[in-house]
Amino acid sequence: MKFDQLKTFLDTKAVQYNTPDFIPGDPISIPHRFTQLQDIEISGLFAAILAWGNRTTIINKCTELLQLMDNAPYDFIKNHKPKERMKLLQFCHRTFNGVDLMYFVEFLQGYYNDLTSLEFAFSGHITAEDDTVEKALKGFHHMFFLPEHPERTRKHISTPARNSACKRLNMYLRWMVRKDENGVDFGLWDHIQPSQLVCPVDVHVGRVATRLGLIPAAKSDWKTAIALTEQLRQLDPLDPAKYDFALFGLGVIEKYV
Repeated sequence: MKFDQLKTFLDTKAVQYNTPDFIPGDPISIPHRFTQLQDIEISGLFAAILAWGNRTTIINKCTELLQLMDNAPYDFIKNHKPKERMKLLQFCHRTFNGVDLMYFVEFLQGYYNDLTSLEFAFSGHITAEDDTVEKALKGFHHMFFLPEHPERTRKHISTPARNSACKRLNMYLRWMVRKDENGVDFGLWDHIQPSQLVCPVDVHVGRVATRLGLIPAAKSDWKTAIALTEQLRQLDPLDPAKYDFALFGLGVIEKYV
């Protein structure tokens, strides 16, 4: 497609899928159950970290996790006693198990004892002059892993430093940062700009992007995520991540591959 045709096509698809109807069948439905900032941040982080595999299964496992937190994640994180944390050991989704969950909760409890929003765990490593959230992701990875962390848990927080596409964390940042008048993304954070977001790249998005000629090959790595985002930024410099809706919808729902 020519540039104008491609922009019109992807703009149309972004509008088609970026609607409230998108919410119920997607992991973003998990943080949409809450209204308090910290509940949204915490449930959203877990929904993003657990977002691999069948979307229905992801939602069900997140629901199970929230039940272990008495459906009040912020209150649980802040106020639970160490013995109450033990019930989390029963949780498992794919390679994410109770040991990983226990550490996540430990980190979040310590963090929220000092700060009111998880935003600063990302935005504290980035400035307005940065083109992308690369430093924010690297900084969060470094902050997250305290000296006593379980080595097995490292695989659940990705970083561009290892050339990971960081799909789940980029999706989480999209949820928290994009100012979305359609009410899908939350736009609760102000210290990272939507223009700095990197498009989440999974196998479906990568295949569609390759077919459309946006990237030369559907590799799931940081270089590919940046290359794709640079192409999308030409279509909309202020909000390139909105095209995640278009590429995801084309790949998962329309099987446009």
